[in-house]
Amino acid sequence: MAVEVRITLEPGAVLPEYQTGGSAGMDVCALEDVSLQPMERQLIRTGIRVEIPDGYEIQVRPRSGLAYKHGIALVNSPGTIDSDYRGEIGILAINLGSEAVELKMGDRIAQLVLCPVTRIEWNLTEGLTASERGSGGFGSTGK
Repeated sequence: MAVEVRITLEPGAVLPEYQTGGSAGMDVCALEDVSLQPMERQLIRTGIRVEIPDGYEIQVRPRSGLAYKHGIALVNSPGTIDSDYRGEIGILAINLGSEAVELKMGDRIAQLVLCPVTRIEWNLTEGLTASERGSGGFGSTGK
């Protein structure tokens, strides 16, 4: 099933695309050359603006190859692009590796995944039903 999303591209920007028929994410490319030093983070421009339909978001996720080969991660992963945002999509990358990484204009730097959003309607109550787990968290179910 495909959902139509309106998109504009600045000169030099690359239209995001799926790399295989089974890809969940579309690769998004850098609009500029970037040098990332170890432990440095930068907002990388893409030149892309989108109009996401109501009831959806686009999640920005890291590319596994950049993470594995160079230690490149996304600072807020997954990032969320809301349906009412119309600004340029920027990729907030960080170099967790031990060497500088050079990213060139046109390099694939992240993935975009369109996801449905279910909105919450709160039901304020005096108490919650009991569960086997209860209030245990932060590793309470493992050893």
